[in-house]
Amino acid sequence: MTDSARYLNRPYHFLLVHDRADDGTEGWVSVVEEIPSVFGQGETPDDAVQSARYAFENWLDGALAAGMTIPEPRAEDEYSGRFLVRLPRSLHMTLADAARQEGISLNQFVAAALAGAVQWRRPRGGRASN
Repeated sequence: MTDSARYLNRPYHFLLVHDRADDGTEGWVSVVEEIPSVFGQGETPDDAVQSARYAFENWLDGALAAGMTIPEPRAEDEYSGRFLVRLPRSLHMTLADAARQEGISLNQFVAAALAGAVQWRRPRGGRASN
């Protein structure tokens, strides 16, 4: 097993995005989330991921040869779903009023507003994606 193969078998995260060029052509881009400079492109999702894996392997070979530290894969359990945010009182009041008008909790309102701001969605039976 090569040095890079040890890393390729670890649970790195590949983000897959549908892409449409200015000329109207469509395809897919896949990025290694832990190393954003490593990406691949393809006509299909599978092609884009395979291209990104190939780019990742080449990047690893070069990084290992140069003695670089390789980032660890992001742990899935590092996100609890809870974080604390400090707001100006006036914004807190505005958000609370909006939630009350919608008939939902402030927590639900803010979670929906944040999800909309980053165009986040949860596929059926899956984890979050964008």
